[in-house]
Amino acid sequence: MRSLTEQDIRDSFINCSKGEAKRLPMPRDLRERPWDDLDFLGWRDPGAPDRSYLVTGHGDRLTGVALRFPSSQRGFLHRSMCSLCLTTHAGSGVSLMTARKAGAAGREGNSVGLYMCTDLACSLYVRGKKAPEGGSRFEESLTTQEQIARTVANLSSFLDTLYA
Repeated sequence: MRSLTEQDIRDSFINCSKGEAKRLPMPRDLRERPWDDLDFLGWRDPGAPDRSYLVTGHGDRLTGVALRFPSSQRGFLHRSMCSLCLTTHAGSGVSLMTARKAGAAGREGNSVGLYMCTDLACSLYVRGKKAPEGGSRFEESLTTQEQIARTVANLSSFLDTLYA
């Protein structure tokens, strides 16, 4: 992924108003992000524990999505799998992230959801640059590049549902 500016990020959001996008908290470490290892930029809202944001290239444009997830904690023995990168996590490491749909459907309250790594570090898990705490990655016959392509395709499918 290419390095992004704050303005790039704010201009990319498809499921919130321009005013809401202008008020979104930005990640403080934009310059330090490992851009070459990211398939998307994801971050949690430090002021609202149930909100996260995701920005990625989709089609021919940069696409940003505001996400919500339940703040309830699961027991440590409970395991869940991320639908994007297929990493398993213990406890609350995976959450059902929901996003308002784009356009009129979103203004009417329609949303879609997907189980994702709560920390949105899918790109780093797939590349082996981060290990899930109390979780694991399955040993796969796919190459790392094929796993990255699958993760990007899974994310793209989710983004497509926001426009439907």
